[in-house]
Amino acid sequence: NPTGAAVGARRAARLREVLAAHPATLLVEDDHGHGIVAEPLNSLAGHTDRWALVRSTAKAYGPDLRLAVLTGDEVTLDRVRGRQLLGPGWVSRLLQDAVLHLWETGAVDTAAVARSYTRRREALVRALEERGVRAHGRSGMNVWVPVGDETGAVARLLQSGWAVAPGARFRLASPPGVRLTVSPLTAAGAGEVGDAVAAALRPS
Repeated sequence: NPTGAAVGARRAARLREVLAAHPATLLVEDDHGHGIVAEPLNSLAGHTDRWALVRSTAKAYGPDLRLAVLTGDEVTLDRVRGRQLLGPGWVSRLLQDAVLHLWETGAVDTAAVARSYTRRREALVRALEERGVRAHGRSGMNVWVPVGDETGAVARLLQSGWAVAPGARFRLASPPGVRLTVSPLTAAGAGEVGDAVAAALRPS
């Protein structure tokens, strides 16, 4: 999510080989970028006895549609259904029908959405590089920027009104960084945002 990392075809093929040697592994794939990334999905699903593939709809079809679609092997799906019976697992039928309608009718041009995010993300990465700020983002709506002090960088960026999140919630052993969201960015405004980010990361 924060870096836009995507599993490429070559890596997927190597992972399938590893999984084939360990068929008892439970594989869970979260395709949270469905509809907003230009990279193809190189799924590993079906290469173990137990697997599940989750596809989010909220990002491509609207943040109010807090819904995901799940598929998997029969045993895993039965276990998910069993867990839902133990808690508030009910999902609005109205939301389900709305997502199904959007999906079936092609009401959202997901390819155009993905291209839009790609343009904004690449514009921001270029603007940051021009200002001496390292950043990367392969797909989706986010750019990852390594920083020395996450708390200070986030505080300064929030003051400038930018959509930013501390990297601590996304990393285990990686160095500090912040996640910038390009959703509100226009390609023309990338330079202005680049100035704000460069200023926020400049040692005081």
